[in-house]
Amino acid sequence: MFLKAVVENQVLVVSERRPEIFAFCRALKEEKFAARRAVLPVLQAEEDERFVKEWKKYLEYEAEVMKDVPGWKVGENVYNSGRWMPPA
Repeated sequence: MFLKAVVENQVLVVSERRPEIFAFCRALKEEKFAARRAVLPVLQAEEDERFVKEWKKYLEYEAEVMKDVPGWKVGENVYNSGRWMPPA
């Protein structure tokens, strides 16, 4: 079985199972996952900001469309389930 490891843009092919290669690959994976964990809150904050902007636009549109309906409350859940769920 051949293993590949990338070191400074060079591919090393190893013909035997060596623990240092496995440790190196494991360290690369851990670094990749750590970077993803570090970036995730920023990406989530951006998505939340986008969602709030779109939700406000939707509520303005709903108010405009339903302005002639008596008793209509903008943004109120018509199903009255008691749980908040984001629109699908």
